[in-house]
Amino acid sequence: MNFQALHHVAQKLSVLNEQGLHRQRRTTASLCQPQMRVNGQPVLTFNSNDYLGLAAHPWVMEALREGVSMYGAGSGASHLISGHSRAHDQLETALASMLADHIPSVRALFFSTGYMANLGVLSALGDLSKGDLTFFSDELNHASLIDGIRLSRSNYLVYAHNDLQQLQARLMASDSGTKVVVSDGVFSMDGDLASVKELLALCKQHGAWLLIDDAHGFGVLGDQGAGLLQQAGLCSEQLIYVGTLGKAAGVAGAFVAAHSLLIEWMLQRARPYIYTTAAPAALAHALLTSLQIIVGEEGQKRRAHLTKLIDAFSGSLIPSHWRKLASSTAIQPLVVGSNAAVLQASADLQSQGIWVSAIRAPTVPPNTARLRITLSAGHTMDQLDQLKKALATLHPS
Repeated sequence: MNFQALHHVAQKLSVLNEQGLHRQRRTTASLCQPQMRVNGQPVLTFNSNDYLGLAAHPWVMEALREGVSMYGAGSGASHLISGHSRAHDQLETALASMLADHIPSVRALFFSTGYMANLGVLSALGDLSKGDLTFFSDELNHASLIDGIRLSRSNYLVYAHNDLQQLQARLMASDSGTKVVVSDGVFSMDGDLASVKELLALCKQHGAWLLIDDAHGFGVLGDQGAGLLQQAGLCSEQLIYVGTLGKAAGVAGAFVAAHSLLIEWMLQRARPYIYTTAAPAALAHALLTSLQIIVGEEGQKRRAHLTKLIDAFSGSLIPSHWRKLASSTAIQPLVVGSNAAVLQASADLQSQGIWVSAIRAPTVPPNTARLRITLSAGHTMDQLDQLKKALATLHPS
């Protein structure tokens, strides 16, 4: 290499490798389901966010095929030019209907990804109250929330994870005209829940918006899968709800649901929505079938089976030096410690035909590297037993 800048890149990559932080992709060659082929080998997977097992559901797959025949492969333009199809419109109406009991005058806006949804809503809020807005963000929030807050160019304060007293003190001390509390619903690396009832009470006390990113709760939590707001029985016009459609819903995309006035403002000012080609209408058409499953009897059965799997995993034997984080969700993290140790644990499981990803910094704090085990309604009890037996054979490094 003669270009000096490339030498700098190579050195930086070498440092990542030495620290056990170099990431590598694996190539799958099968449907997204518990039994997959990865790098040409059959494996039992416990690292997908397909919590209800809908990614390979025959009804959803058929709906996608039907959507392609109706709308083609692409949308051709942004939503505000010519890319907003009837399927997109129907999907937004269906999503708003699911949240109607929780957000008065609710309306939903569909985005291509969850990352774009968070960038869109947070930057639009910043544009709404330039120079007079403060975000209050949980320290364990997802990277897309952190980046969206930065993109807004607004003031922000970080509060300790689920620390309501610290949050209250910071809300009381703030003289901003607009305040927005921002939190994951289900925290993606720990699997625990935000205290949404208490958060909303604080927001009402201080006249603040409450933005909940329920990427890992939508479809899974609540009697009809409407997420953490439904599970907690919340209703307020101060709520802003972000849901992801590539996890429990099994397809792709995301949405923001809020009071119709705020959604109309986003339509005018959310740059990640305005200045991108709309997601293919076929995806929206397939998602309509996903939502029907989620709110229907089959969705209830799948959530019930997932709950049984979570309960059954709670008593798993793990090496004594590891730490199992308290989680009632499909995300079941096992904190191993060092990068080297978690990579070895993941490799040991791989040698037994089980794929569990090793999660390291900066995704999680240093020295808290972990196996992030995720359960799906697509798993059987026998498959879960296979994972438990494999974990019991591991030894800490």
